[in-house]
Amino acid sequence: MSYSMKEMNKKTGLSAPTLRYYEKEGILPFIERDENGKRLYNDTNVEWIRFILALRSTGMPLAEIKRYVELYKQGESTIKERKNMMLHHKEAVEEEMAKTFKYLEQINYKLALYDSLEAKIMQKEIKIQTQKSAGAPADFLSI
Repeated sequence: MSYSMKEMNKKTGLSAPTLRYYEKEGILPFIERDENGKRLYNDTNVEWIRFILALRSTGMPLAEIKRYVELYKQGESTIKERKNMMLHHKEAVEEEMAKTFKYLEQINYKLALYDSLEAKIMQKEIKIQTQKSAGAPADFLSI
């Protein structure tokens, strides 16, 4: 199946200028064109874009993605190098995730402190209400 630029925007969330830029920079390989020169995208291109987005979202610079694509185009002789690139990137992502998890633990700790403070405040308010109610007339307590 082939897709227009507009359809690719809907499928991937990437703008037309971004798609053109990725193609121009060699990051998005194998874009076909129709007889009028319009880009025709296919399911393979969609998968490439999803892969590129995964790498970008996890911090891989465009220069490294471009290098990966260049290696891919060279064929099977570069499998080991591409695998090493992915392993190094995976390690970097795991390190970032560990840091993020640590930060999340700190945030959760702070939230637990706030929960504790709120509970103490509520307990004080209940005590104050109870003390005020103890001296109130009987008909006031039934309200």
